[in-house]
Amino acid sequence: MKVSIEIRSKSSQEWLDAVMNDFDSFLQDHADCERKASAMALSFIAKYPERKEIIPELIETALEELEHFQQVYDIMKRKGVELGTEIEKDVYVNQLMSLAVSGGEKRFMDRLLLASVIECRGTERFKMICEALQDEELKKFYKMLWTVEAKHGNIFVTMALRYFDEKEVYERLDYLMEEEAKILKTIKPRAAVH
Repeated sequence: MKVSIEIRSKSSQEWLDAVMNDFDSFLQDHADCERKASAMALSFIAKYPERKEIIPELIETALEELEHFQQVYDIMKRKGVELGTEIEKDVYVNQLMSLAVSGGEKRFMDRLLLASVIECRGTERFKMICEALQDEELKKFYKMLWTVEAKHGNIFVTMALRYFDEKEVYERLDYLMEEEAKILKTIKPRAAVH
């Protein structure tokens, strides 16, 4: 059974240039994304406490994302970069989440699959950043990060496959990946994860 997924479009050089030209702003956004990712994993437990089979994986994911936040924060402290005063709305994530059906079992499946899509895009982008960085310490950090994020993308698909038919999961995932590629084209590149 296949659980790894691949994004349908490559992030642009314009996005990478925006990040590399304003890495401090990127770090601020990255820290926010890690906090939100941890909260998202915990929100699955809050909304679906009866799904006991996936609670241990969700706790582990939430802790890993929180650890990533701590690591980004440590980098920011060393570089003299402050945390943002407020967490901005993520247009990319909001547009993706609007694709989720409302209510019931299908929403649960969509939320898991969208979490996977978001993690997979993060994987691709952290890898691009790793390859572009000159700073060896940062390069090592982003290499570690993209390998862990790839695992997270697969974990959410695995969770969906515990509760839903494989054909249904992959058909829906295929649709969401196609829509994600369209959404990405509409987002103006900026020094942010998404």
